[in-house]
Order: sequence, then C-alpha cells, then structure tokens
Amino acid sequence: MSLTLAELARLTGGQLRGDRKHTIQSVSTLAAAGPAEIAFLADDRYLPQLKRTRAGAVILDPAHAGECPGNAILTDNPHLAFAKIAQRLHPASSSRPGVHATAVVDDTARVAKSASIGAHCVVGPGCVVAERVTIGPHCVLGAQVEIEEDTRLVAHVTFLDRCRIGKRGLVHPGAVIGADGFGFARDGARWVKVPQLGRVVMGDDVEVGANTAVDRGALTDTVIGDGVKLDNLVQIAHNVRIGENTAMAGQAGIAGSAVIGSRCSVGGQAVILGHLELVDDVHVTATSLVTKSIDEPG
Repeated sequence: MSLTLAELARLTGGQLRGDRKHTIQSVSTLAAAGPAEIAFLADDRYLPQLKRTRAGAVILDPAHAGECPGNAILTDNPHLAFAKIAQRLHPASSSRPGVHATAVVDDTARVAKSASIGAHCVVGPGCVVAERVTIGPHCVLGAQVEIEEDTRLVAHVTFLDRCRIGKRGLVHPGAVIGADGFGFARDGARWVKVPQLGRVVMGDDVEVGANTAVDRGALTDTVIGDGVKLDNLVQIAHNVRIGENTAMAGQAGIAGSAVIGSRCSVGGQAVILGHLELVDDVHVTATSLVTKSIDEPG
C-alpha cells in the first residue's frame, strides 16, 4: 500500500509541510528510512538522526520543524500519528473464513460463518465465536467460552471454561485465560485445593501478550476492563479487577483480589500485593513492590 503525504496528514490531523504528492509506502526509523518511508521523532535524543535522515517525511512536534531537512507532518503527538500511519500502511493480514479440516468443533458451539478456525483448534461445547473472529492454530476453547466480534487469538492460546473476551481483542501466542487461581486451605501440614468457580471477563479492545496468564476468580470473576493492555509474561491472579485503559509491562505481577483503577500503568517486573486498591491514574515504575493501597493519582 502507498499513500501521499496529503492523505497521511488528513489521516492524522497533522499539518503538512512539503510535497503534498510525495508517496510513502512504509514506516521506518530515522536512521534507516529512505525516500519512500516515513519516520517519527518523539525524543530529543534522536535529534542528530533527524538532521541526517533520508526519510521521505518525518512526523514531529512543531517545535522541531526547523530542524527537519525535508517533508514533515507536524503534530503535538508524533508517536500517536506514527501509530495511525503504521496501521494504515501495514494492515494486519486477514484470515480466510471457515473451519480447518483438522479442527475439532463441538456440535453445540455457535461459530459465525465469517469466523476463521485454524488448524488443530478445539472449540468446546456451548462456545460462541462471533463474526470475523480469528482463532489461530492450536488454540483451545473450553466449554461455554465467548469470543466477540473481530477478536483474534494468534496461536496456542487457551481460553478455559466460561471465560469471555469482548470485541477487537488480540491475544498473543501462549496466553492462558482462565486457569485456576492459586487457592489452597491449610489442613495441618497439607494443602487442600479450594475450587475456583469464577470466570475471567475481558472487555473490548483488550490486548494480552505472549505467555501471559490471567487466572479465573475463586467465587466472583476476574475482570479486565475495556482497552487494557497486558505485555508478555504478566501474571494476573484470581479476582483481580483492572480498570479501563490500564497498561502493564512485561513480568508485572498482580496478586489476588487487587483492584487497579483506570488509566494506570505498571512497569516491568513490578509487583502489587493482594487485596490492595490503586485509584485511577496511578503510575507504578519498573521493579517496584507495592505493599499498601494508593488512594491518590500520580
């Protein structure tokens, strides 16, 4: 796909400076981009690269416009504009609707005709797979799982009984949704398993990274709000509740029954202990250990 700079400026709402008809075919970095590629600048550390870039255009803040040697799209949020352009120039590949011959789909499952069920998948009894859903190879859906419209499970994803994810979700390889929470009762020197009877309920526009685990609730549900982004190797324990548009980086761990507000961020390898509450707009830096509830944003 290729688009003119005029079209890309309209897409992002940015101000174009330069050749409106110049054609862009792909995105790249400031250092590697050529005349048919667009790059962006969002960090002053890369200003030396801006001065030497061969990019066909650069997305940048108006404050740096005078330092750009060529075409530019000026916007207050260059990273966001770059994301929109990258999505348009490099759309995700579409899957062919239908059920692969090696897939096993229970007779009671409801699979939309526009959905794609890949090789060696298992779709259990009572599942609902909505329109334009893609279930990649070797995925397993337990009983009564619900996957809503336009969601994609990439490969080797497991959704266990009664768990659900909303619209436009993306779940990367190896993720496990709905395994038992870590619940045991003491019996002298032994541990007795406490049945985990809740579900995992995920909202719309949720993304789950590779090999991330989200455990089902013990009695009530584990709840992941709309727009939540979980990186690779994140552990979400039973009965955790995460508010809308919160993001967590790799190897973060959230212990049982913690409540995380909306628009929070949790850095890599940070740990939040169980039964704590973080209000909206809290930002936890990497490798932190949170031992008390946080009742103020920031």
